[in-house]
Amino acid sequence: MMGRRRLGRQFGWLWAAYAVSAYGSGLGFGALPLIAVLVLHAGPAEVSALSAVGPAVGALIAVPLAPWVEFRRKRPVMIAMDLTRFAAMATIPVAYAFGRLGLLQLLVISAVVAAAKIAFNAAGGACLKALVRPDDLLVANARFESTNWSSIAVGPPLGGAAIGLFGPVTTVVADALSYLLSALGITAMRGREEAAPRPAGEGRVRAGAVLDGWRHIMGDPALRALYLNNMIVSGLIMATEPLLAVLLLRRLGFPPWQYGLAFAAPCLGGLIGSRLAGRVVARYGRHRVFRTVGTLRAVWLIGLAFVRPGVVGLVTVMAVELAIIINMSLYTPVLATYRLERTPKQLVARTLSAWSIGQQTSIAVLTALCGLLADVTSPRTALTVAGLLILATPLLLPPRDQTSQHEPEPSPGHA
Repeated sequence: MMGRRRLGRQFGWLWAAYAVSAYGSGLGFGALPLIAVLVLHAGPAEVSALSAVGPAVGALIAVPLAPWVEFRRKRPVMIAMDLTRFAAMATIPVAYAFGRLGLLQLLVISAVVAAAKIAFNAAGGACLKALVRPDDLLVANARFESTNWSSIAVGPPLGGAAIGLFGPVTTVVADALSYLLSALGITAMRGREEAAPRPAGEGRVRAGAVLDGWRHIMGDPALRALYLNNMIVSGLIMATEPLLAVLLLRRLGFPPWQYGLAFAAPCLGGLIGSRLAGRVVARYGRHRVFRTVGTLRAVWLIGLAFVRPGVVGLVTVMAVELAIIINMSLYTPVLATYRLERTPKQLVARTLSAWSIGQQTSIAVLTALCGLLADVTSPRTALTVAGLLILATPLLLPPRDQTSQHEPEPSPGHA
C-alpha cells in the first residue's frame, strides 16, 4: 500500500515541517483578502490587486534567488525562508493593534511571502529528490498533496470561527507561528546534507544561470506543454478566489464561517485523489492521468457563475470545488514526480523556481484581469469568463508519445 511505505526518519521530519506550515496556512487561508474586505473595506479591484500585485512582485524577486538556492545546501535555505515568512506575517497583528494597518503593507507582505515560498519550495523539491529513492517519489509527493488538502479542509472552518471569536488577525498569528515550527522541524533533520551542486566553470555563477530552469522546461516538449497548461489552469482557478470573496461575503451576505466551510469541506476530496494517484498511474499509465484527469480538473469552474444566496449557493460552491479538488489532487503529485524525474540534479532548484515563478505570474496577471473585469461588470460576469476560458486548456496537454517515454507499461490487473 502506498500510504504505508516507510521513507525514513529524515523524510518524516521534512513531512512534519511541511505539515505544520500547511496547517498554519490552512488556518490563514485567504487571510489577506479577508482582512482587506473586513478591516479595510476594500472593493473588488483592490482585493484582486492584493491577490495579484503582491505575488507578481514576489515572483520577480524570486528570479535572481533561483541560482542562490541551487548552489547552496537546501536545509539552511528552507530555514531562512521560514524565518523570513514569520517576520513578514508577524507585522500584521502589530500594525493592526496600533491602528496602522493598510493595503500597502498587505501588498508588501504578500510579495515577501510569495518570494520566500518559491525559494522554499525549490529548495524543498531538491531536498526531497536527494532524500528518497526514485521509486518512492510519487509516494512522497502524494503524501505532501494529501497533507495540503487536509490542512485546507480543517483550517478554514477553524480559522473562520477564530476570526469570529478573537478578531480578523487571529489566523495570521497562527500562520506566522507555523513557520517558526516548520523551521524547527527542518533543523531536526539529522545527518549530513549532500554538498550543493557547484557552478560550471570557475565556481562563479553565470549571469545566465537564472534562465537555466526555463531553458530546461522549454527544451523538453512534454514539460513545456505541461508548464503552459498548468500556468493557465492554476491562474484561472486562483483568479476566482478574490472574486468569490467579494461575491459571497459582500454581495450575497455569507458569514465568514460559511465562506470558510465552502472551501474547506470539499478539500476532503483531496485526500481521495492524492491516495489514488499511485494506483491510477499503475493501472492506467501516466499519460492517461495527464490527459483525462488534466481535462476533468478544468471543466467544473464554470459552475461558480451560478452561485445563489442561501443553502443552494453554498452547496453549489462546495460541489464545484469538490470536483475540481479531487482531480487536482490526483493530477498534481503525478506532475510533481514526472517533473523531478525529467530534471537533472544540478537543475532541480532552478527548474522548480522557474515553474513556480511562471505559475505565480500567471495567477497574478489573470487575477488582476479578472478583478478589473469584475470592477467594470460584476464578480459573476468575471467568474463566467474564467469558467469559459479554462475549457480550452486541455488543448495544451502533451500528446501520448511525449509523456509515455520511459514509462512502465500499465498493469490492468492492479487493484
